[in-house]
Amino acid sequence: MTTFWIIGALLMVVAMLFVALPLWRSSVKSNDVLRDAANLEILRDQSAELEADLRNGLLTQEAYEQGKLELQKRLVDEVKVTSQSGGVVSSNPAKRLAIILALVLPIFSVLLYLKVGNPNAMLIGGHGGAAMNMDVMVEELEKKVAQQPDNPNNVVLLARTYAGLKRYPDAVRAYQKLVELVPNEAQVWTEYAEALGMQNGRTLKGEPTKLLDKALELDSNNLWALGLAGTAAMEREDYVMAVTYWQKLLSLLPPDNPDIQSVRNDVQHARDLLAQQPGGKEKLAKLPAVKAPELPANAAAAAITGKVSLSPALAGKVAPTDVVFILARAAQGPKMPLAVMRKQVSELPFEFKLDDSMAMQQQMKLSNFDQVVVVARVSKSGTPMAQPGDLEGKVNAKTGSKDLEITIDTVVQ
Repeated sequence: MTTFWIIGALLMVVAMLFVALPLWRSSVKSNDVLRDAANLEILRDQSAELEADLRNGLLTQEAYEQGKLELQKRLVDEVKVTSQSGGVVSSNPAKRLAIILALVLPIFSVLLYLKVGNPNAMLIGGHGGAAMNMDVMVEELEKKVAQQPDNPNNVVLLARTYAGLKRYPDAVRAYQKLVELVPNEAQVWTEYAEALGMQNGRTLKGEPTKLLDKALELDSNNLWALGLAGTAAMEREDYVMAVTYWQKLLSLLPPDNPDIQSVRNDVQHARDLLAQQPGGKEKLAKLPAVKAPELPANAAAAAITGKVSLSPALAGKVAPTDVVFILARAAQGPKMPLAVMRKQVSELPFEFKLDDSMAMQQQMKLSNFDQVVVVARVSKSGTPMAQPGDLEGKVNAKTGSKDLEITIDTVVQ
């Protein structure tokens, strides 16, 4: 805070130099000099005219002498006036204005800032300043809620602030109050469920699930609620509901949403787990198929298809539930996958298709590259990044290649 005021004072001094200094330097003397110069020029002209009139016989010698005396007297009078007024600096109105500005402007600026500014915002400057600033903001919100307990705008802001600070018990209490004030807002019930789940050890089982059910009862298309409801279903191993929630979420997301591929992967993972349950394949057959996204012509032409199989020599090194990633990355350039899909060892051998809908980032997709490396990897860690002990196979290909044959036959070192 002290630093802020020092900087502000320095800036004010600089500003005053630009405004007041030119006024201070302005002086009545400079006006006097200009006036004296003009008067002297007039006297010279008049003296020259007297001499010309004398030469031309228009004036007598006596009249000429009398005129010269009058001009000399006027010259002495002018010099006397200038010498008397030359040292009177304080009578300069420009200097008076400079003094007034130097005194009034800083005081006015400080008062204006204290009135319309936020002095507490500068608390972020010192040691632990960010925490101090946040504490001040929370205290102000708490005061507003205490003063206006029935104002939902203040309560929701306080609840979200608590959640952002990971003060989940406080957030839960705030959301409990909020759902009383606005019981028909699906988003509020969704946020309440998430905060309660975080408080309960990062689980949505039990009461958080009931809150999500309430949210979806109020708005069955709430994207956040659908996502969390799918996660809750996965926790209780209800893969049918997980697929149902997430496939509906997919149908509502715009094609360019950056999270759409992640949701697709979650849907496929849930479907894979459902297929492994007793009677799961029958249940899976009753679920609607995942709708393939519509792609532009250039993206469809860039799609890569093929078949992945496991070398018999490595069959003893895998489990049926191990994850298999099929991905394409640029042959030259960044190693980030351009398209990714996920399967399980139990599904090998299987056919695959990689296209722009599987891009992890919109600017990094198959149709933007000509040469790629297509990799099939059995991941022991469950992540797409290669780890020692993973099994993989790869081929070099052009985008748009069809019927590639990839055999997983190498152990990653």
